[in-house]
Amino acid sequence: MKILGIESSCDETAASVVEDGRKVLSNVIASSVEEHKLYGGVVPEIASRRHAEAISNVVKKALDDANCTIDDIDAVAVTYAPGLIGSLLVGVNFAKGLCASTGKPLVPVHHLRGHIASNYISSDIEPPMLCLVVSGGHSHITIVKSYTEFEVIGKTCDDAAGEALDKAGRTLGLEYPGGISIDKVSKNADENAYKFTRPKVHGSKYDFSFSGLKTAVINTVHNAKQKGQDINVADLAASFQKSVVDYLCDNLEKAAKDFGYSKICLAGGVSANSKLRAEIEKMCKKNNYELYLPELKYCGDNAVMTASQGYYEYKDNNIANFELNAYATMPIDRPIF
Repeated sequence: MKILGIESSCDETAASVVEDGRKVLSNVIASSVEEHKLYGGVVPEIASRRHAEAISNVVKKALDDANCTIDDIDAVAVTYAPGLIGSLLVGVNFAKGLCASTGKPLVPVHHLRGHIASNYISSDIEPPMLCLVVSGGHSHITIVKSYTEFEVIGKTCDDAAGEALDKAGRTLGLEYPGGISIDKVSKNADENAYKFTRPKVHGSKYDFSFSGLKTAVINTVHNAKQKGQDINVADLAASFQKSVVDYLCDNLEKAAKDFGYSKICLAGGVSANSKLRAEIEKMCKKNNYELYLPELKYCGDNAVMTASQGYYEYKDNNIANFELNAYATMPIDRPIF
């Protein structure tokens, strides 16, 4: 079964054809990240305009690269939530038009479910499992009960880990995206040079709070400037990254022990962070857990993950009509219908 996936939740316009949920036949991405670098972050209006300009050619190339026509496609899967609403609407409306004109089934895909599905492309992993989903907009510890059934047991109460890393990177004067730049400059730095107090969260013991850590970096930089003191950018970046990664790993380890999961996976844009991958690998090795990591090329936003998850949603009969809308926010564990 061949699924055409379409992804446009942020600043990447992507399309892909995936067979039977795991075999990648094409993977096409058009990114506007270089334009957003001028502003130090994603500008929603620019992102949605670039999606509108690129989506037709991106989908056509995905079909051509897969040596397919639309007649060979069994269903069209599209990211409908969560994300930038203007960006999402471009993908959703394109998919609706394509399905209306061809009679193909329309399959809605939750963006975070898609990120989790990136592991299906990279390995033979199957649910049930415990997944840490970390991105610019979300930080979840999620029980993946089946391909289409999820339970969030831990989440951020404020900023997501990726957002905190990006904003800290911007404060340190690093190139956008800040999280990637922090990862790079931290390689040979002293990650114990600066100490950060871990926030206490009232609620689930698996929940996170990153806004205080982010603010601590901002205050450290501002206080040093006011006193005319120099900041070692690499050391501060490495110390902050260590605080974020340790926080994520510790809560994940607690959840795995408490809920009895020994099969662990990582997903989302921050899953490409080298420090996070290394520390989770150490944690899993210590506890004799199975660890599954998505390939780096599938960590960021792409349509391979959308097509993969779309395959399982389609098999579960999660098919939309042409009233399908886009949503800026949507819980991952909410049933699609």
